[in-house]
Amino acid sequence: MEHRTRRERKFNEVESGLPNIKMTPAFECRLSIATRLLSYLGSHNPAPHPITANDEVWLFDNTAYRSVDNQWRAEFVTAEFDQRTGQEVSSAVADVAENIGLAKDDAAEATIQERLMPFVQTVLPGRVVRTDFGGRKELKLGPGGRNGVSSDIRGLPEFRNGDIVSSVAKVPTGTTGILKMNTVFAEPEGWGLISDVDDTIKVTMTSDPIGILRSTFVSEATPVQGMPELYSFIQTTISPSAAFFYLSASPYNLYMFLRNFREKFYPEGTIILRDANWMNLSGLLSNLTLGTEAYKIDRMEKINTWLPKRKMICIGDSTQSDPEAYGEIYRNHVGWVRLILIRKVTDIAAVGLQEKNDPERFETAFKGIPSDAWYIFETAEECYQIIKDVVARNP
Repeated sequence: MEHRTRRERKFNEVESGLPNIKMTPAFECRLSIATRLLSYLGSHNPAPHPITANDEVWLFDNTAYRSVDNQWRAEFVTAEFDQRTGQEVSSAVADVAENIGLAKDDAAEATIQERLMPFVQTVLPGRVVRTDFGGRKELKLGPGGRNGVSSDIRGLPEFRNGDIVSSVAKVPTGTTGILKMNTVFAEPEGWGLISDVDDTIKVTMTSDPIGILRSTFVSEATPVQGMPELYSFIQTTISPSAAFFYLSASPYNLYMFLRNFREKFYPEGTIILRDANWMNLSGLLSNLTLGTEAYKIDRMEKINTWLPKRKMICIGDSTQSDPEAYGEIYRNHVGWVRLILIRKVTDIAAVGLQEKNDPERFETAFKGIPSDAWYIFETAEECYQIIKDVVARNP
């Protein structure tokens, strides 16, 4: 189905017209041959570099869980860029504007430039970030690998279920980026929610390449009607301390954009993004449309290792492989997922194949799953009573 949608919507043609950002001279100047070779070792790099005033650092919000030894742990993800690169973004802006058919518009082009910067700034491998965790512990994060992204599991001091603790990067004056992050503490038992992002809670038009580019680089990030209110209701109903996970096939480059969107419209939670090839703008469309089912199953398996005793609600939509991914994870871990809600995107004829909304598709995706554990909805208002009933059946 993915390949048919891409073929009919001419994804390959659009991708071929997008820029593939290359390494800049500044990048070559800052990285020695040894640094570049050692970056292949990722976290095992024996000679990492500290953060400098010329770097941009992103700290990603996360969720803390109890490990098998009953200690708090969390996965910390960081990304590092070179501030001094990306100045020659104008050609990329022009390419995007041309692809979406944008007339000359200085304000729109300024928005495109701002959102493109994480794609055109050079990533910095082998960086180590030190953070102050809630004033109680210093954490050393990294070094990152070739893509400038690091991922580390770190032990944490004792906090209560539902506590939100901030970490601040200890970096030189002049360092920019997301220098503060939040960690939500989640005890093993209780409720949780796993939500797709694109076309579930945010209008993205993932079945249309031009729609993706416009919603990502030009338009104001727009929530799907009624979903912010529904998620607020869910949080209040299941528990204010429920763990929320926002799972998107978007690349890491869009983290700041999506984090700002989440902060404005939805409850605190961990945004999980695809580890993509930075500096390749054409890869954005591929990330959102290819291999999404396997990717989402893999990430949900990880969440299950953190919180296997939680009662999970999974919410997605019909434009991608959410039904198949959620059905698979339900069968893989019987009793973990208590409810699946799939938004039937009713303008599907304009953005993809009609078969995505075919009842037979949903029956196949949810084969073997009780009929009261999955629902297809068109408007958020349909979900309120369903949520109440599920919570009442699972005290």
